[in-house]
Amino acid sequence: MTDQIGTANHLDRADVDVIAQALMAIRADMVAAPALSKRWLDAVHENYRDSARNLLQYLALRRHDLRPLQLRLAQWGLSSLGRAESHVLATVDAVLNALRALSDGDWHLPSEETAVVDFAGGERLLVKHTEALLGSVGPERDVRIMVTMPSEAADDYDLVRDLLQQGMDCMRINCAHDDATRWLRMIEHLRRAEASVGRRCRVVMDLAGPKLRTGPLQARLSVIRIHPQRDIYGRVVAPARIWLTAEHAPQVSPLPADACLPVPGVWLDDLQQGERVRFTDTRQRDRAFTIVQVVAGGCWAEATKSAYVTTGTLLRRSNAKKSSKPVDAAVGTVATEQEPILLRRGDQLILTRDLDVGRPATHQGDLGIGAPAVIGCTIPEVFDDAKVGDAIWFDDGKIGGVIEAIEPTRVHVRITHARLRGDKLRSDKGINLPDSNLSLEALTHKDLDDLGFVAQHADVVELSFANTVKDVESLQLHLARLGVPQPAMVLKIETRRGFENLPEMLLAAMRAPSCGVMIARGDLAVECGFERLAEVQEEILWLCEAAHVPVIWATQVLETLARDDMPSRAEITDAAMSQRAECVMLNKGPHVIHAIRVLDDILRRMRAHQTKKSVMLRELHVAHSALLLTSLTAE
Repeated sequence: MTDQIGTANHLDRADVDVIAQALMAIRADMVAAPALSKRWLDAVHENYRDSARNLLQYLALRRHDLRPLQLRLAQWGLSSLGRAESHVLATVDAVLNALRALSDGDWHLPSEETAVVDFAGGERLLVKHTEALLGSVGPERDVRIMVTMPSEAADDYDLVRDLLQQGMDCMRINCAHDDATRWLRMIEHLRRAEASVGRRCRVVMDLAGPKLRTGPLQARLSVIRIHPQRDIYGRVVAPARIWLTAEHAPQVSPLPADACLPVPGVWLDDLQQGERVRFTDTRQRDRAFTIVQVVAGGCWAEATKSAYVTTGTLLRRSNAKKSSKPVDAAVGTVATEQEPILLRRGDQLILTRDLDVGRPATHQGDLGIGAPAVIGCTIPEVFDDAKVGDAIWFDDGKIGGVIEAIEPTRVHVRITHARLRGDKLRSDKGINLPDSNLSLEALTHKDLDDLGFVAQHADVVELSFANTVKDVESLQLHLARLGVPQPAMVLKIETRRGFENLPEMLLAAMRAPSCGVMIARGDLAVECGFERLAEVQEEILWLCEAAHVPVIWATQVLETLARDDMPSRAEITDAAMSQRAECVMLNKGPHVIHAIRVLDDILRRMRAHQTKKSVMLRELHVAHSALLLTSLTAE
């Protein structure tokens, strides 16, 4: 075997000098890169001086298509440069030294610059910067867990303590919700829990940023649906349970109810057990229910047929002749709800500059649509940056369209993406314009108002919709003006523009002693295209590792587990892949404590298998298969 390898090397050795010269030319570009970006390099904090140089050299390397070179290096059993991010020049130099040892030629590496970050140094810098931003972590897990606080965390100390006890390393407070009073109570609960549990936890506060969302829609009366339980043959197996309560002082049903109806108190007080109440529902069908129990605060009734009830539905007692009390009673006010807009492919939608109440499309019999649907948007200034032909997406990418015309007060959109049966667009849903170069400021008036509290109480501030260096510098300037110790900054990358400007924004953020990046995969997927999300998040991870900047992997991690207590297979795989980041964010949900336990277990297990892009070749139990070993012995 050794002779065969030696012969192959001898036959291929003439190729070594060609490969080496190609790599030397790339190295020359890398060495020149810091000098070409001296203005950026001189401005970074001393903590990041070597990291910024490594980032610039990595960017120079990635301006070349390295694939042909990688294949040829792999044939020689040399590094394919695929793990060069955190120590890029050292990796290139190691490959060149190996090539020189194989070459018959007499050439040496230029001595004008050597690598300032070696193999171990790159890892040390990333660990150091991560601990500075997100705190330390236990020995069994390298990746931190961040949890977004629900509103009830302000009133529930036990919830905060349990989250900390199960493994929360960073408490995230979203400034788009609640207020300073409730934020402070959440933090006070955390400090109390830290003393109880004996663990420290960083406070991360997320500035709301400019929220481009749909405006209000016209209201409609809600319809209460009463449905008994049926088996697969349509037979009733359990009647619908209806809670009747006084409309002037409604009481919450003491037990789960299929429907709750507010009715006049005088009429309610005279109802008797066993009495029948008849009515005509919204479909003009005769229906009835039976009073089965009279209790304090209301009555329980049961129905064996489906019915639809709304405000004003008339209820009639069947034993009215035996009582002097009112025979009829109208169902009281049922909460109104906004009527969504049903959109199908090919439909037209009008976006308006104002926040007047929107409405669905109107129809004219067999003639089709009389007038297209109309809805407003919260930041009409985006109309000034949009162009005909630009893509537009609604509600996290569920509905998509293209801008057909722009008028002074409205924009015409043609729907191109929706399910065949249509999708409903509601108010307060996100709007994305990935093709438009929006000139929105990252910091809003609300953000600036919140910044005083954030600077005083948070360890980390997250800059939402960070798109340009100007956005980064604006937050740095406002924090400096507050005159207090500044929290570290995390750039939330959630737009195509933010992704494209990430290298420059990283160098700007590195002017501070500590910084980080969050991959906000929800908006980012809509902006870049769902099919590109995996590629984009990989590139963000590479760039940040080259800069030794920690990354937070966010959005929809174990979402259905936190919400429904049952994860999908795809979610578990996604959570395992998050091991490549320095922190993983969980969103709030009724089962978030269970989600933390599952994520903690996944991250501990994956730690033995993978770190960043490197597969860790730990001993595999399956390799000890008794059947396999028996077969090998027999052979």
